[in-house]
Amino acid sequence: MSNTAQKEAQPAQQQQQQPKPLKKRAVVSSFIFKFPEGYPPAGKKPLVALFRRSGQVSTYCHRLAPISGSIDPNDPVPLATAWRELQEETTLDPSSLTLFRKGKEYSFGDPDIGREWTVYPFGFRLKSKEEGGRGEEGIRTDWEHEGWEWHDPDAVLAVTDEEAFGGVPRLKESLRRVWFEGDFGPQSTAGRTLAAGLERLQTDHESGSRQLAAIALGVFRETIVEMGGPDGGDIEAWWEKVRMAAWHLWKNGRESMGAPILNALIAALVDIEPIVLDTEGKENKRDRILAAIDRLIEKRKTTTARVSDAFASYIQRNVLEKKENESLTILTLSASSTIRDCIVHAAIASEAQFVDLRVLESRPLYEGVTIASSILSDFRSRSDAPRIHISIYTDASAALASGGVDIFLLGADRISADGAVSNKTGSLPAILSARCVSPSTKIVVLSELEKVAEPGDPHAHVVEENNPEEVIQAWRHNGVKGLNVIDESLKTQAQAETEQKDVKATVSVKNIYFEWVQPEMINGFDAYVCEEGVRTVSEIQERSTWVGRQIERFFGRL
Repeated sequence: MSNTAQKEAQPAQQQQQQPKPLKKRAVVSSFIFKFPEGYPPAGKKPLVALFRRSGQVSTYCHRLAPISGSIDPNDPVPLATAWRELQEETTLDPSSLTLFRKGKEYSFGDPDIGREWTVYPFGFRLKSKEEGGRGEEGIRTDWEHEGWEWHDPDAVLAVTDEEAFGGVPRLKESLRRVWFEGDFGPQSTAGRTLAAGLERLQTDHESGSRQLAAIALGVFRETIVEMGGPDGGDIEAWWEKVRMAAWHLWKNGRESMGAPILNALIAALVDIEPIVLDTEGKENKRDRILAAIDRLIEKRKTTTARVSDAFASYIQRNVLEKKENESLTILTLSASSTIRDCIVHAAIASEAQFVDLRVLESRPLYEGVTIASSILSDFRSRSDAPRIHISIYTDASAALASGGVDIFLLGADRISADGAVSNKTGSLPAILSARCVSPSTKIVVLSELEKVAEPGDPHAHVVEENNPEEVIQAWRHNGVKGLNVIDESLKTQAQAETEQKDVKATVSVKNIYFEWVQPEMINGFDAYVCEEGVRTVSEIQERSTWVGRQIERFFGRL
């Protein structure tokens, strides 16, 4: 064959030898855990259910697996897919399951079946009958499974021959992403420390988002202490576990307040990364890493004071210098520690002679009462503070409280890239009231920069719907007429869900903690006051972009 003919034949030969591209498929893998009473403080482990796939499914017949299913393009988030597949394949729904943990997604190829899978792992806790669930008797599998069984999750992770075990490909990888205790080692206290820290964040409904970020940073440090290393060990593996611990604190601690938690952890990772990757200074890395985190913890303590200075300067320049009298009228809500400290500091640092503070009560936990009492105590204890009168209004009285207000102070649990602010429910109607009743009111967002979130659709942010009993208990205390009808209906509905029966007339009690305030609701471009002074929307966008880059840098390849 001539050289020309050989060259012409080579592409055809190479084309025949090249494997077909793998079809990409995104799926959820949902693990159901049955927890013993007292976990995690008692250190007791749960069991995890593995389901044997039937011979009628298209892939991995007769293999052990979690509840899996493909993500539909119309599914808003992978978690919605997980809930749908759980109900279809086991009949379990939120009345019998609670979300335990999310796992970091990952991808792998399986040439044997021509697929490239992107897996979104989830862990769900099975509710006992005492908790109102159906327990394991409520698990009723469909045609996709031929049986199921309980396993020790650590034993599954310890399996060395996965083929002999009979699991689907990467079963261990999916499990370790929700059951990190086993990933740290069955005898390690690091996993239990991280688990206890997550539970602390999840159940703390009193601390503000900045305080929760401080707690998360402390848990992160404690976890590193328990991990030991990285001196003399596998530094890359150690660094991966550290980053995965940070990811879990962000996603599984309190995701509705995840922006400040994320930013605090990113700051820690940025500071300790050079120490971890230092190839020359190999000694005492652990001590140097802990010292770096301690410096960050100390640095964060000064941030609120810097925000307070910026706010004091703002009100002096934009409010007091433009008024004939030296009084200051402020409306706010909820129990932001930043707002509390800023009000006290700004009143003293500015030339205000009298502060008229109006606080909405912030149901259902009445944080407004808490912040009002705290500010009142601070003013009473300070000889240099001006006179103050604090009025506490019901949330429904936002319009009445807005008359003649100079500044509406809005805290932030999260600021999106476009400047939208997520804050305590009641913020939006309060701002609308203030803008309607007192159009000259300045809407000021007081926030540390760590509240700025990564790029993305604000409406994809987690909506935290909490226990309706927090709302109902106030009705019970006050003997609200008709509550017996509501109570009876809720019980009937719960029973009907357990027995899978329909109810003609239903009722629900909503207890949503946070809502979005769109940027157009905030007057002007100088409404974001942070530790670096007044920031514009474009500067908020720059910060958000930076956060997005750090997410990819530290978590993208986990």
